Amino acid sequence: MTDPNPQNFPGQQPQWNAGGQPPAAPPQHTYFVRQYDQEQGPYDIQTLGQMATNRQLKAEDAVRPSNSQQYQPASSLPGVFSDKEWMTALLLSVFLGSLGIDRFYLGYTGLGVAKLLTFGGCGIWALIDLVLIAMRNVPDSDGRALR
Repeated sequence: MTDPNPQNFPGQQPQWNAGGQPPAAPPQHTYFVRQYDQEQGPYDIQTLGQMATNRQLKAEDAVRPSNSQQYQPASSLPGVFSDKEWMTALLLSVFLGSLGIDRFYLGYTGLGVAKLLTFGGCGIWALIDLVLIAMRNVPDSDGRALR
């Protein structure tokens, strides 16, 4: 059978399988979560990210890949938690919140500029952001939970 994709070079693997269908996607890695001395799962990365956003998964919870017995902290999995720290965001909000530095740190450039120009909404917006960050209700600009 000839290669249905003319962009392939000689010796290169075809982009389609013998049935004329695209090749199957590589298997997704799944993970087990250990909470309260019980193992739950398996979960994929997207589900773990949703669990982190919904506060069902903490950054320090032990997670292991389904093909291993080695546990690691959930914060080490790429794409589950933000690379931004909650404590850093909180301290920036306390000391520099009226200048919008906390929003710049979290990746919200537009909100940071607006907060800077209004001096934190005359302090009201800065206070509201302080409470929201302290309660862990503000994710980073990609929607991921803070570590």
